[in-house]
Order: sequence, then structure tokens, then C-alpha cells
Amino acid sequence: MSDLTLTGARVMGADGWLREPVHIRGESLGTEPAARVIDLSGFDILPGIVDPHGDGFERHMAPRRGALRERAAGMRACAAELAANGITTAVLAQFWSWEGGMRGPDFACEVFEAVRDAAPDLAVDLRLQLRLETHYTDRFEAALDAVARFDIGYVVLNDHLPHDRLAAGRTPKRLTGQALKSGRNPADHLALMMNLHARRDAVPAALEALCARLRARGVILGTHDDHTEAQRKAGRALGATVAEFPETAEAARAARDAGEPVVLGAPNVVRGASHAGNAAANDLIAAGLCTALASDYHYPAPARAAYRLAELGIAPLHAAWKLISDGPAALLGLADRGAVAPGLRADLVIIERDTPRILGTISAGRIAYLTHPLSARFIA
Repeated sequence: MSDLTLTGARVMGADGWLREPVHIRGESLGTEPAARVIDLSGFDILPGIVDPHGDGFERHMAPRRGALRERAAGMRACAAELAANGITTAVLAQFWSWEGGMRGPDFACEVFEAVRDAAPDLAVDLRLQLRLETHYTDRFEAALDAVARFDIGYVVLNDHLPHDRLAAGRTPKRLTGQALKSGRNPADHLALMMNLHARRDAVPAALEALCARLRARGVILGTHDDHTEAQRKAGRALGATVAEFPETAEAARAARDAGEPVVLGAPNVVRGASHAGNAAANDLIAAGLCTALASDYHYPAPARAAYRLAELGIAPLHAAWKLISDGPAALLGLADRGAVAPGLRADLVIIERDTPRILGTISAGRIAYLTHPLSARFIA
């Protein structure tokens, strides 16, 4: 897109709305007016959304489980959906898990390869997160290889083994369904889980060695679903300084008090509660226990969550929007985005003020999404 100046719109600043033109110079925001001026009266300009964790791409990569996989077309469709929802930077969260199927290493490498191949032609900035199952120790080396091959900058530690039930000799819940998703019969799936559970005493040392190597590469480390202060402390000892989706106020507060980023789910905000019965994101945000909101499983959720927080009086819109823009940008170490300011990337969301609907997205100075009636302003 050629250089241009956007005028007439309200512009989201650090402390609220501003009335000033926005100048796009190549991929960045500048200070000098461009020859081409577009009047955006009646619209609002906000920073592009930075999504630190989302797995909504799965439905594009595998639209029907086990029957159809669409790597290149799926990733393009994913980028289009992201842009239509104002997301200009997206971290695709992919499992590296014993659970197999779409959570197994083979599918993970398909996703990583698809991003590597498609990213150069996409307006949206796609990045990768590897969600590592802590007891999957025999695939740690392969995970490290994937991190190096695909330049993965964010690894989050998960443990989805139902240890209490396994220790008690009880059948895990939903065993049959999970086994079918993995491509195993239930007996084999249970045997695998029991074997991994039995190796639990060897996990701490293996995990410590793995995390040391990841930290040496400059990888951001986080933990997922912390429930207690002790769990957050254990993650911190490994260098995992991001708390993703803490399940309780106790765990979120432990991270906040240590100055660590706390990522919550935007769908939790929109819904008004956790679908899994954990702490309500709105309560944690009201208590100052949130750094960033993530799409989690639904790409429309971040923008809707920011407006919902304002509607509920939990935070003014400019503060709520920071949870989906400069908050996640900071935790990802992306100092070049997250706000509308000269010198930063030209990542912008254009919203129809009265609706409010996202009608345009500009990513690094390129139009990533544009629809009626905003499109008439650009092509007139």
C-alpha cells in the first residue's frame, strides 16, 4: 500500500481518544503527511490486536478430523480470519503431546511447516508457540529440534495426565473419545498414560535440562493452567515466567506479585465465566491480575472482550484494549507494536464507531482486511 494519511477518525491513545491524523509511511507510522489523504470520519482507529495464544487455526488445517487436511490453503484461510477480527500478530499455539492426533508431533510439524511456507505472503504476522507436555520426555530432543528448525520463540509447559485417577487405578474420564482422536484403541491409550505417569519421578531433572537449553536460545517460557502458588513457583524455577490461563486467583496473584505476565482467555471475558469452571477472567481483571488476553479458541473474542470490559465498567476501553495490544506485545518482546505512535509498525484496526464492527485491518502498512462501508473510503 502506498503512503497515506488517515484523517477525521478518533484514534486510540495511551490514555483515551485523540483527534489527530495517522500517517502511514511504508510499514511504519510516521509524522509527515502523505500525498494521499483518506477521510475516516465516523470511524475509530485502534492498535492492531496482538494475540499471544490461539488454536483456532486447527479448524482450517484439518477441517474434518482424519478426512481432510489443508496445509497451504488452511493457513491462508486462518490469516484471513485473523485479519477480519483485527488481529495483526498471532501466536499459533500447537501441542507437542503424547495425546497424539492433532496434538501429536507429526501434526505439529505440519503446522510449523505450513506457517514457514505461507508466512512470507501473508499480511498478518504469524508466530509459533510449542505447547510441550512435561511427561513426554522421550520426545524432548525432537521438540528442541523443532524449536531450532522452525525458529519457535515461545514454549509453554502443560501436563494433561490425570495423575490422581491414574494413581488410584481409576479409568480417566473421556478415555474412549480421547483415544479415538489419537488414533489408538482405548487400551493402548490407557497403557501409554500409565507408563508416562509411572515415569514421573524422572520428569523434574529432564525438564530442568530442557528448559536450560531453551533459555539459552532466548525462548520465552511459560506454564499453562497453574492452580496454586506452589505450581507458579515451580514454573518460575524453570525460567517459565509467563502464567497462561491460571485457574485460580491464588496462582494469578503469585505471578503478578513476582512481576510476571498473566495471560487470560478472551472467551472467558465474553462468556462471563470459564467454560471449565475455573476463575472468571472478569474478576481477575478487576483485581489487576491480568496482563494480556488471548483468543484461546475463538479469534473474534479479543476485540469483543475489550468492548465487553468497557460495557461492564471493569475498565475503560483504552485500558481494556491494552490487554489485547501492547500488553501481549510486551510479553512477547515485540517493542515495535501495540500502540498507534510514530515509529511503530503500521498495525491498525478500523472500527465503525456506532456498531462497533471491525471493517478494516492494516498490518505493517498493508491492507489485510477491508469491507463495506469502509472500503468505499479507500477506493473512491
